[in-house]
Amino acid sequence: MIDTIILSGFGGQGVMFIGKVLAYAAMEKELQVCWIPSYGPEMRGGTANCSVIISDEEIHSPVIEKADVAIVLNQPSYDKFLSRIKPGGAIVVNSSIIESTAIRNDITLISLPATEIANELGKPALANMVCLGALIPNLKLLNVNAIEKAMHEVVGKKKPELFAVNMEAIKKGLDR
Repeated sequence: MIDTIILSGFGGQGVMFIGKVLAYAAMEKELQVCWIPSYGPEMRGGTANCSVIISDEEIHSPVIEKADVAIVLNQPSYDKFLSRIKPGGAIVVNSSIIESTAIRNDITLISLPATEIANELGKPALANMVCLGALIPNLKLLNVNAIEKAMHEVVGKKKPELFAVNMEAIKKGLDR
């Protein structure tokens, strides 16, 4: 089995962080993982993206032609990556800032007001974690328990006060 994932948004929205959490979750489950960030001049305000491949077998190429799933956190990312989702795949969209006017009938569109949900938690920067929660049911190899273990490794050890609120944001997205 394999999960191919594209994550994209403005620099600073936590796209790379989502990728890091997914990669750690895969490693915790002793799966094969490939995480490729793409940031450069985009880093502060422009569109940045990363790809994550998770597999229970050897990964032969880090290139994702068509992804199983994606999270997009801004309009340029939606416009760019909508066509790169496999038929039968899913795309998680932060409807707080994205108009999903271009629609495909062969994929699942998971549209949720992630920024508003994060604001309700008192942490607007957690819109990315809300979207991660909404993505989890569409992954074949990871579940919320694996994500929670990864969050503990990535956030909990360095900033334990942020662990609970990150997990709360993930669970809000999972409940959507």
